[in-house]
Amino acid sequence: MDEGQIGGVRRFNRTVTERVGVLHDNYLGRDRPFGQARLLWEIDDAGTDVRGLRDRLGLDSGYTSRLLRSLEDGGLVTVEPRDGDRRVRTVRLTDAGRAERALLDRRSDQLAASLLAPLNAAQRTRLVTAMAEVDRLLTAATVTLDAVDPGHPDAQWCLRAYFTELQDAFDTGFDPARSLLPDAGALRPPHGLFVLARLHGEPVGCAGLKLPQGAPAEIKRMWVAPGARGLGLARRFLGELEDRARAHGCELLRLDTNRTLTAAVALYRSHGFEEVPAFNDEPYAHHWFEKRLR
Repeated sequence: MDEGQIGGVRRFNRTVTERVGVLHDNYLGRDRPFGQARLLWEIDDAGTDVRGLRDRLGLDSGYTSRLLRSLEDGGLVTVEPRDGDRRVRTVRLTDAGRAERALLDRRSDQLAASLLAPLNAAQRTRLVTAMAEVDRLLTAATVTLDAVDPGHPDAQWCLRAYFTELQDAFDTGFDPARSLLPDAGALRPPHGLFVLARLHGEPVGCAGLKLPQGAPAEIKRMWVAPGARGLGLARRFLGELEDRARAHGCELLRLDTNRTLTAAVALYRSHGFEEVPAFNDEPYAHHWFEKRLR
């Protein structure tokens, strides 16, 4: 890791924390620190599961409980077991909590305006554009990749969404039973593996790798949720699967794709895959690619 880059990130963090006021116990002039205010912004009007709230913000259970207890003591939220499952707790805003969040919204808008006010129009555009890029890259860095069983509920959710998208995109529709991989269970070790991407604990993509004995490795079922596109996740999947195929001693990596998936075709070519004659009889494929692994 480049030490200059690390130093740049630390300088940026110091500037941001100072300018947005998170160092003070009275964030935005209210009688509470930033952590409590952040929780208020994350609670839906219909209520939010405490576990989901914790995962969304990357907080441990003890710290989350202390924050919620402070908000409860202030009459801003209620925390109750979910009907039918007392193991799951739900946090809801009270009327006072909704009023407090509205006030925080107004003061947060004022803070944002104060950051922009000293700048000219061109500088404001540059700053907001740069902030959007930082937000996108930090979000990309938050995505985790983990090998899971293809029968995991999150994996099944991704596969169903993927198949639905292909059904709409292909001229012929898409029926996984007609494909060469009708059941993603074939991607379980030792015959393969299945990688799941999560953002804030929620599934946002998947990719499989077939590892047939004595034959090239093959990428299957790679998909990124529409809301997570633009984060470089597809390219990250390719790099992850290449590394895993290489670790299994594979020297050649293959994949096939449909002609309607033009973005995918362009991605594979830019990632070093070369188009080759058909190496299988996949009924939904029009392009076949392979890449030598060094």
